[in-house]
Amino acid sequence: MSARETSGTRTPQTARPPRMSPLASVPLFFKLQGKRVVIAGGNAAAAWKAELLSAAGATVEVWAMQPCADMRALAADPPGGPVLLQAKAWDGANLAGAELLVGAADDADEARRLASAAGCAGVPVNVIDRPAFSTFRFGAIVNRSPLIVGISTDGAAPVFAQALRSRIEALLPASFARWVEAAHAWRRELRTLKLTDAVRRRFWDRFARLALGAPGRAPDAGDRERLLAEAQRGGHGLGHVMLVGAGPGDPELLTLAAVRALRSADVILYDDLVAPEILDFARREAKRMLVGKSGHRPSCRQRDINALMIRLARSGRRVVRLKAGDPVIFGRAGEEIAALERANIPHGVVAGITAAQGAAASLKVSLTTRGGARRLQFVTGHAEDGQLPADLHLDALADEGATTAVYMPLATLQVLTERLLAHGVEAQLPACAVFNATRPEERVISGTLATIGGLIAQMRTAGPCLLLLGRALEPARCSATPSEPRAAGSQAREASA
Repeated sequence: MSARETSGTRTPQTARPPRMSPLASVPLFFKLQGKRVVIAGGNAAAAWKAELLSAAGATVEVWAMQPCADMRALAADPPGGPVLLQAKAWDGANLAGAELLVGAADDADEARRLASAAGCAGVPVNVIDRPAFSTFRFGAIVNRSPLIVGISTDGAAPVFAQALRSRIEALLPASFARWVEAAHAWRRELRTLKLTDAVRRRFWDRFARLALGAPGRAPDAGDRERLLAEAQRGGHGLGHVMLVGAGPGDPELLTLAAVRALRSADVILYDDLVAPEILDFARREAKRMLVGKSGHRPSCRQRDINALMIRLARSGRRVVRLKAGDPVIFGRAGEEIAALERANIPHGVVAGITAAQGAAASLKVSLTTRGGARRLQFVTGHAEDGQLPADLHLDALADEGATTAVYMPLATLQVLTERLLAHGVEAQLPACAVFNATRPEERVISGTLATIGGLIAQMRTAGPCLLLLGRALEPARCSATPSEPRAAGSQAREASA
């Protein structure tokens, strides 16, 4: 048993998500097929709204004396419902029977008249780019119709909403539309079977799991029959475990696969080193359990974590085992995978950005260089007994053509530097200790093999640490001065003389 497990144990802890925060507005979706929508104005912005509404199947009436070229082209070739041009200015009588009103106002007085007329007619109104006069707003849209996602910044930052839309589009394959289309058809078929509420819930739960697990293909009748048979049998089917890399800390460094896994998880078992912001990507309904393993402090025992994963999967849960960095780099993933295989639990691995990559990006250095650092090696700073591993290959660590990343180095740093110096490694070999890599509290301490231990002791910096050694680190060491720590954003950097 490792030193981490003999220094005390703790049990997994459940963390409850917070209550819903206040909403600036409620997102609603209007069914406009065959409904009459009035647009007052004919400029380019109004043309875009007319195209959107036509695509939703509305009959769009455009009241404008001189519609722009885009609006005329749209009327000639609408994407859905007809776009009817009325070469007249709008008035209150135009609004009778309208589902919505969209107005393009040249000034505040015109916007006020539009809002007043809509209020008198009882019609929801959007005055383009004038939120003070609008009762509803158009958000940015991710179109995977019939799957549609709307994004709103409450009118504050439309460009930001468009940027968010691009992110979400990357997370939602276009093929998801086929799953939603199948859901429409299958829902009608299921109604004829007069299933109980419990069976229907089990069917749609299994449908969602299958869709999230196989987004790249279209569902077929065989999927429907299999899901229905499983739902009617009742009980829990076998769940699934994904070992997911959370990256070094910055949520922006999560992979798309990691985000998808978090969004589909029923239970998330996460470590102490996982940044809290990472968990924000999980479904609100997902159960979060801290199963922290911290060096030289009370930790959950590995065998207990393995047993918990297996028990949850056997109860039909989708489990994400969330690990800082990459799960297969000093994350004890091998033990967890072996336990899952022995229990015949379906499982997978989602790679993450490991701490060495995140630290190098923060330092703005390349860990390999042509003709210089031709090899990159990852080593751990301690063995199962908490001491420096006795089988460290000192010749490999002394290779001047290598860059070495030492994970979890602090407890054995003095012994490591002494052995390397005794083995003939140059005392002036560049060294950087990166604490909390990629996080807002990141701190970099730069020095040499001979000085790095003392510098770390002087700074008394807390948090997970990675030690980088090698000639490739020379630019990082030279970029800081001994007398003036350099801050870049929220990073702080120190260097030896």
